[in-house]
Amino acid sequence: MAKIVVDPITRIEGHLRIEAEISNGRIVNAWSGSTMFRGIEKILKGRDPRDAWYYTQRFCGVCTTVHSIASIRAVENALAIKVPPNAEIVRNIIMGIQNVQDHVIHFYHLHALDWVDITSALKADPARTASLAASISDWPLNSPTYFKGIQERLKAFVAKGRLGPFANAYWGHSAMKLPPEANLMATAHYLEALEWQKDVIKVHAYLGSKNPHPQTFLVGGMAIPLDPDSQNAINADKLAEIGGLLKKAKEFVEKVYIPDLLAVASFYKDWAGIGGGVGNYLSYGEFPDPVTGKQFFPPGIILGKDLTKVHPVDQKKIAEYVDHSWFEYSVGQGKGAHPWDGETEPKYTGPKPPYQYLDTDRKYSWVKAPRYEELPMEVGPLAKLLVAYASGHKETQAAVGLVLKHLNVGPEALFSTLGRTGARGLDCLVTAQQLPVWHGQLVESIGKGDLRIHAGEKWDPSTWPKEAAGYGWHEAPRGALGHWIKIKDGQILNYQAVVPSTWNASPRDHKGQRGPYEEALIGTPIADPNRPVEILRTIHSFDPCLACAVHVLDATGNELVRVKVS
Repeated sequence: MAKIVVDPITRIEGHLRIEAEISNGRIVNAWSGSTMFRGIEKILKGRDPRDAWYYTQRFCGVCTTVHSIASIRAVENALAIKVPPNAEIVRNIIMGIQNVQDHVIHFYHLHALDWVDITSALKADPARTASLAASISDWPLNSPTYFKGIQERLKAFVAKGRLGPFANAYWGHSAMKLPPEANLMATAHYLEALEWQKDVIKVHAYLGSKNPHPQTFLVGGMAIPLDPDSQNAINADKLAEIGGLLKKAKEFVEKVYIPDLLAVASFYKDWAGIGGGVGNYLSYGEFPDPVTGKQFFPPGIILGKDLTKVHPVDQKKIAEYVDHSWFEYSVGQGKGAHPWDGETEPKYTGPKPPYQYLDTDRKYSWVKAPRYEELPMEVGPLAKLLVAYASGHKETQAAVGLVLKHLNVGPEALFSTLGRTGARGLDCLVTAQQLPVWHGQLVESIGKGDLRIHAGEKWDPSTWPKEAAGYGWHEAPRGALGHWIKIKDGQILNYQAVVPSTWNASPRDHKGQRGPYEEALIGTPIADPNRPVEILRTIHSFDPCLACAVHVLDATGNELVRVKVS
């Protein structure tokens, strides 16, 4: 029995440690630990609820918009505020393009290097690469000259020993299966995606004033004026530019991301049977209709991988446990706390750094263990996709059907590392195709003379009840995000955020149940314990964001990357 430690997991946001036991070439036990503390909930106490969205953006430097919208929805829920349709549409566009950009960045810049061997691309024939690319897409850059140029750039990086973002990956690993031409194609699109994402996220600059940390969110609506006749508002010219950016986003997803995803997946079909996880899936749904309020992606719960029934979500059934987390509850061990009554009282009892292993029989993480009716839940694009698919969502069913047919696999393949990676791409595709619809709704509304963007009737705290409680949900790129708030005398009495990576990265709970990361690693084959790329494949398929679940600092300046084997 060998035990390996990967600390920290790289190409994620934040600090994550994985400890795993290996027997006969497979993982038989695993522990997910985050070793830095987050405490912004404590900072929020006593502050104005209308300002909470601005503070919660700072949970993370990546997941900024998502915390804004969840926070604002929590306050609006507590105070029974209904926002104007235009505000809902603008929010949908902001959150939608965030979703699309985030998924593309994840696939190419955070996850692709688990499947793509960059050094193999040096051996590729550019003409054959162009032929391969043209066989799966009519993207205009698919030419021998273009791919030859990319290959020369890559050779220059290698010659100078300056691999930059391509450094420190497991090149030449036996688990890498792509031919050189596929590797060169993926490398080219990795570089293209860097430039593409800088352009499409300009939508946030137009509608949010900046990115990251947009400035125009507001309890009751948005703080961005709509006026076709003003240069200082969202007018016809800006709407046209936004429309062009949304079209550019859609084209890249359809002609580059999805073809690449399918091409890579076709060489790794064995991963459709690896990384299944806990088998329970939670999605809050997202993108409310500006008139009916019905969400474009439906909410729901799938239990035990059973796609024949979608269960409703009841926020009262959510609780967080700290039996294996470095926190203490006034109610004691073995009992969960609903987020409205949640506590953020740190109590570190772990080993003193530097240490070899965490004491996984006791407390071993700064991440709490959220549970739904005492069950661990996986959240993220796979959960969102499964709930939508099982709910009869036409756009999702069409996208899933297309991919399953292309790969010649059944729906059971979705419950895997490969399925999780594929679901992210399909979520991106469906959202990218819907963004022009929301843009058209906004153009039509403004054209009819409706310029309302904020409901200010309950802006003044004197109109609020003495006490109020609310929750705000958002289906973020990484999954179900919830903010819960209690308000008393116009100030925040308690605030708790249960973020996607809290659900997925959770340690054991009071019953000893593993969290989704931990369970998904069980049974994973490890070809080389010294180069555990297989752990990265499954963990990266969740797209961890530990900065949202904990806070990160490095006061020592010591070694930051270590893989231990014993």
